Amino acid sequence: MKSNHTTPSGGNVFADLNLPDAENLRLRSELMVAIRKWVKDTSLTQAEAAQRLDTTQPILNDVIRGRYDRFTIDRLVNVLDAAGLRVSVSVRKAA
Repeated sequence: MKSNHTTPSGGNVFADLNLPDAENLRLRSELMVAIRKWVKDTSLTQAEAAQRLDTTQPILNDVIRGRYDRFTIDRLVNVLDAAGLRVSVSVRKAA
């Protein structure tokens, strides 16, 4: 008989998968979600949104598709700034 075992997440899927630089990946993913939400909320086409964000439609499409390996935190913060959004950083002791 097959057993259904579930391991609870530690709050960072990248760390759960034992990927290197897991916290960096989590942060990039979070920034990309904010960009994706902004595009959706504005109801702009990708081409229109890309123009407002001072980037190209293919690059914006990579963000929307979650291709986190193609972007640095700096670049994503700059895109959010162009969208009129501000990024806040919080630092705390690790669990």
